[in-house]
Amino acid sequence: MELCHAVLNLPFSGPQLDHWTLPNGVRCVTAEMPDAPLTCLDLWCRAGSASEQAGEEGMAHFLEHMVFKGSERLAAGAFDEAIEALGGSSNAATGFDDVHFHVLTPPDRAREALDLLLELVLKPSLDPGGFKTERGVVLEEIAQYADQPNEQVLQLLLSKGCEQHPYGRPILGTPRSLEAMTPDAMRTFHQRRYRGSNCCLAVAGPACADLQTAVGSSALAGLLDAPGSASPSPPLSVQAGRHSVAVDRLESARLLMLWEAPKANDQGGVMAADLATTLLGEGRRSRLVNRLREELQIVESVSMDLSVLEQGSLITLEVICPNEHLDAVEQEVNRQLRAMTHELVSDQELKRGQQLVSNGLRYALESTGQVSGLSASQTLWDRQQDLLRPLEFLLPWTPERLRSELFSQLQPEQACVLIAQAKTEHR
Repeated sequence: MELCHAVLNLPFSGPQLDHWTLPNGVRCVTAEMPDAPLTCLDLWCRAGSASEQAGEEGMAHFLEHMVFKGSERLAAGAFDEAIEALGGSSNAATGFDDVHFHVLTPPDRAREALDLLLELVLKPSLDPGGFKTERGVVLEEIAQYADQPNEQVLQLLLSKGCEQHPYGRPILGTPRSLEAMTPDAMRTFHQRRYRGSNCCLAVAGPACADLQTAVGSSALAGLLDAPGSASPSPPLSVQAGRHSVAVDRLESARLLMLWEAPKANDQGGVMAADLATTLLGEGRRSRLVNRLREELQIVESVSMDLSVLEQGSLITLEVICPNEHLDAVEQEVNRQLRAMTHELVSDQELKRGQQLVSNGLRYALESTGQVSGLSASQTLWDRQQDLLRPLEFLLPWTPERLRSELFSQLQPEQACVLIAQAKTEHR
């Protein structure tokens, strides 16, 4: 374990974080990065697609679009013009668990940018005219995704594996759900989700002496707190099984496998899952890449990813190969996975995996945007800690423990398996 200890004890430890909470429950965190040329303001909310109720499918993402159509004081387009005039830029993203809006700005204009950001996100006008126009934009986005074979296949895997859980639904929603939405329904969603303890503001960049005072007197402080109890989603449980699909214009065959992994708050389990996916599918020396692509040369690519989620994380394996090699690929993948239940990874493999996982987290702390996003997501979900603390959870995972507790779960019989081929190859 010498390498892991050495990695954890490198001089770089990430920016210093300062956490505080407003009386209404809004979480705040600053990450001081004195040499950064820009400050990032990042507002996160527990208002992702998993928080949608029946009939609201796609509402979280649609609201993200509508926020930029203007607020009570800002006409459509005025926010972008104002931020650009400050020398900054803005963006937003919606996920399963949360949504966030961020602004990059010169440090001396951060106070002005904060007021603009909060005005836009917390007081959207949801104008009926803009609502109709932006619905068309989102419907076109849905159509574009539906026209991409790769996206179809991945969404089908999620829908089969996660079934009725919100993680199995498209974040964008469906044309039917979008067509049924109204500005009033969206306003209700906004008022229900954008509340005190559902929100977190992160600021990364050079120190701003009066920032804490500014936040305390901002629109954030005027939010109502969230109710103490919310209806939880059903527990995530990936449904094992084997499925096949023929997809128009799919260029190569796919073998996809999906497993459930620990929830985000189980940091030890998450780091083990990250380590396992690295050992199996990251880089030429990983087990599956080395065997399938380097030695047998029967695949085009192998990728294995971990999506860390609050209600249960997901591990996805995707192997792309010529159709004629599909059976051989599936047999070899199954053989390699089963071997992990009785073979121990070598010390060299383990050290390599620990190094890659460590590097991945450290490289995610290079910019103010990355730091604000990571510190906000951790703080929003009650993980107020040093940004590199998750690396400490790598230490207990020995080859023996990985074999008995993790690789025993990453087996073909416990996966949702999807075989995807081009339709023309079935004719």
